[in-house]
Amino acid sequence: MTDTRATGDRIFLRGLTTECIIGFIDWERRVRQTVVLDLELPVDCRLAARNDEVEDTLDYKRVAKRVLAFVEASEFKLVETLAHRLALTLLAEFSLPWVRLSLNKPGAIRHSRDVGVQIERTRADLESEGTRPSGT
Repeated sequence: MTDTRATGDRIFLRGLTTECIIGFIDWERRVRQTVVLDLELPVDCRLAARNDEVEDTLDYKRVAKRVLAFVEASEFKLVETLAHRLALTLLAEFSLPWVRLSLNKPGAIRHSRDVGVQIERTRADLESEGTRPSGT
């Protein structure tokens, strides 16, 4: 992937919604809950803009499909773990220098619209893990 520091170009996905097993309370381990994700991914848009070809950019449909498959198959206790492992997966599979994501659980806290985490991970985080992240 091209170094995007010079351009600051980003692809984003907002409001990607799916369900998974997430939580540490007994009932949460038995019921699929809604999670909503926002992603920001670096990409140099200049070549794609010049050639008008999807092969010259990050295919956000492929990214979205991978995110949905990963999250739907997961069964983590903490949103922190789900977000971290998803970020590492995206770094590895799409050869990204970094990824920024927000993951929230709507209605998880009474009197609150949602609760969640916002993280940023880099290739250094991936390399420090020593192995490819697993989905569950």
